[in-house]
Order: sequence, then structure tokens, then C-alpha cells
Amino acid sequence: QVQLVESGGGLVQAGGSLRLSCAASGRTFSTYAMGWFRQAPGKERDFVARISRSGGTTYYADSVKGRFTISRDNAKNTVYLQMSSLKPEDTAVYYCAASIYYGDRYYNSERGYNYWGQGTQVTVSS
Repeated sequence: QVQLVESGGGLVQAGGSLRLSCAASGRTFSTYAMGWFRQAPGKERDFVARISRSGGTTYYADSVKGRFTISRDNAKNTVYLQMSSLKPEDTAVYYCAASIYYGDRYYNSERGYNYWGQGTQVTVSS
């Protein structure tokens, strides 16, 4: 089983920036498309961003477009989420996810991912 470990969460003031990291185990990281999801208390887990296995294609939720950037370093088995201009509504537990599937049919849905990290808390204060 692939193990994913998120880090970099914390408390940030509105308007600030934060970079999340997700480290993956194994030698097959480059074969996975990767995604970030988030879940606020009492709410569903929502799609945030997606990056293709080579890093050439990205997708973003409308709510974070222009503020968040997903990237990956396959040599380090790590995917990142650079978050800027943070808002209180960005407060959530952020989850890293890996997809073994080819194509982007379910890129913005939990059904499109096979492995999940434990999550890291991001709190944005105002």
C-alpha cells in the first residue's frame, strides 16, 4: 500500500501564505497523478487541486484558482500545495491523495483516487 504523509499545516493570518508537502512512499510515485482535497468541520471533503504524473497538467477548484499552486518533484516523491492570499474559508484539514488511474475523468472526485494521507490542519485567522 502507498503511504502518503502531509506536512506544513499550521495557523496563518488571512492574506498570508503556506506551503503544504506530501511525501509518498515507494518507487512508483511518478506513476500516480496526485491531488489535494480539504475538509472543513461538518462539511464534505472537497477537491482543491490536481497534478498529472509528469506535472504537465494541473486542475484547480474555482475557489482556489489564482491563489493556490500544485507542483511535484518526482525525484523527491513529493507533491506540494503552495497557498497564497489565504482566506478564513480556506480553513480545513488538507489531504493528499494519489491516483493509479490513467486519464482525468474523476480528477475532482474522491472516486478518482486510491490512496490518502492522514491530513494536515490549516487554520486561517482574520
